[in-house]
Amino acid sequence: MENTVGLEIADALGLLLRRSARAHLYRDLTVEIAEGLDELTYPVLSGLARTGPRSAADLAPEVGLDRSGVTRRASQLESAGLVRREPDPADRRASLLLLTDAGERAVAATRSRLAARITASLNSWPPEEARAFARQLHRFTTEGPFGQAPAGS
Repeated sequence: MENTVGLEIADALGLLLRRSARAHLYRDLTVEIAEGLDELTYPVLSGLARTGPRSAADLAPEVGLDRSGVTRRASQLESAGLVRREPDPADRRASLLLLTDAGERAVAATRSRLAARITASLNSWPPEEARAFARQLHRFTTEGPFGQAPAGS
């Protein structure tokens, strides 16, 4: 396969992964969903939904923040009733962040909005092309350079 395909995909991913593009999208997705939820706190809430209970230190690399950034945002989410803290059974000095029922509802609402936006953007595509794109994107993200590293790497 030509390297130009790789460059074309790299350029597209560069646009997709821009911090400003994500912030704009998160702002749109979170508006009026829940008090305390915005483009800054959404990555922490969404990260907890993906990973399950985590300490701020363990969640930090998942959401691209340092531990103190996660802690600040988690405190905002906790004040809004979207996240709660529990003692970490593996480390008495640490606490785990968990989604509350309200936090789970907020995640479901934002994901529903995102799915609707994606669906709307694909409305002009033939349905078989949209389904093929979804399958191929899933394959690329699981088997490509963003996939999980094998155990022991």
